[in-house]
Amino acid sequence: MSALPLTSPSTPTVTTTSTASPPDAGATPSAPLIVLLAASAGLGAASLYYSQPILAPLAEDLHASTGGIGAVPMLTQLGYAAGILLLTPLGDRFDRRRVILTKFVLLIATLLMSGFAPGFAPFLVASALLGLTATLAQDVVPMAAALSPAEHRGRIVGQVMTGLLLGILLSRVMSGVIADLLGWRWVYGLAALALTVAGLASWRWLPSSPPAMRTTYGGLLRSLGGLWRTWPTLRRAAIAQGLLAVAFSAFWSTLAVMLHARFGLGSAVSGAFGLAGAAGALAAPLAGRIADRRGPGVVTRLGALLVVLSFAAMSVTAWLDRSAAIAVLVVLAIVFDFGVQAALVAHQTIVYSLDPAARSRLNALLFTGMFIGMATGAALGSLLLAHWGWLGVTGLATVASAAALVVRLTADE
Repeated sequence: MSALPLTSPSTPTVTTTSTASPPDAGATPSAPLIVLLAASAGLGAASLYYSQPILAPLAEDLHASTGGIGAVPMLTQLGYAAGILLLTPLGDRFDRRRVILTKFVLLIATLLMSGFAPGFAPFLVASALLGLTATLAQDVVPMAAALSPAEHRGRIVGQVMTGLLLGILLSRVMSGVIADLLGWRWVYGLAALALTVAGLASWRWLPSSPPAMRTTYGGLLRSLGGLWRTWPTLRRAAIAQGLLAVAFSAFWSTLAVMLHARFGLGSAVSGAFGLAGAAGALAAPLAGRIADRRGPGVVTRLGALLVVLSFAAMSVTAWLDRSAAIAVLVVLAIVFDFGVQAALVAHQTIVYSLDPAARSRLNALLFTGMFIGMATGAALGSLLLAHWGWLGVTGLATVASAAALVVRLTADE
């Protein structure tokens, strides 16, 4: 079989040896394997968010100040961002099975390190390492794409993404419940146990995926710039998804504060909104099927349109009474989350089709754009809520998602 080139003729050459790109799978992965991949992605991504609902007991038990405890989620997200850029590309250089199994071991170790941390400083170190190793999820999704035939790739990636998204959305709820019943250390211990089960199952059933290329680690990282310059389709996908992430993050990072300030509602109700968002995660498999039949470009436009309309309509909640406002927020949270997740699955389908030999690196670039949007949305959302109230947040989300829709409407894929 001839090797797939790492770059196009116009891209700076990366020195490689014995490049060998495996073909896409000819047979659809079995249902149990898809479930295993979905569960692995969900458990990996969930590790990023366990700390958020339990910051108060963490601060009390580890003797951290109110300001200092905010470093926990910050370091976790920074670790995750670093992991996306520095570790996720390894899936193109090494057998993805080896990469995934190694990250299972490292993530389990960091969860146990967090659960047994004797003080605040060791917990901060564990939090940064937790973000770094939680990039396991970003290795599982390209693995699902590599194992799937082209005609079913959107559907299968969507199913695996459902697991990842449910892991993110439900992690906060489960963390709060476990911490209330058993204590915060049990959150990390039980998470490590669940990952151990998934890791053993992956060791038993996950197939090998031969490396797509041979190069040095530095060459691997340098090739990211070449991929970004070569593929305008990738740039549009990352920018559009990043803009949708601004809207998504602005809402979820300010919702609890708004609900408490306006309605006097506590963290339990905010957690219930996480369940509403989880319903939107069901968009992933549906979006994948539509992408397979009608093309992923159609799904990105429909998804962005749903987000725009949802946040524009959400502005009216500023004038509604308590019951009506909460009901509208719940419904629109489901709708906009549906749109964001549908667009993400479609963008992944688009990006994964560009170069099978570079799926891990393409995925890293797509999610880097998304991460930048998430961080921007959280920062701007909090600032606007403080100065302009809820209308400022919904205005930002509407403008950002409208910009994403413009990007998609001007694309030709």
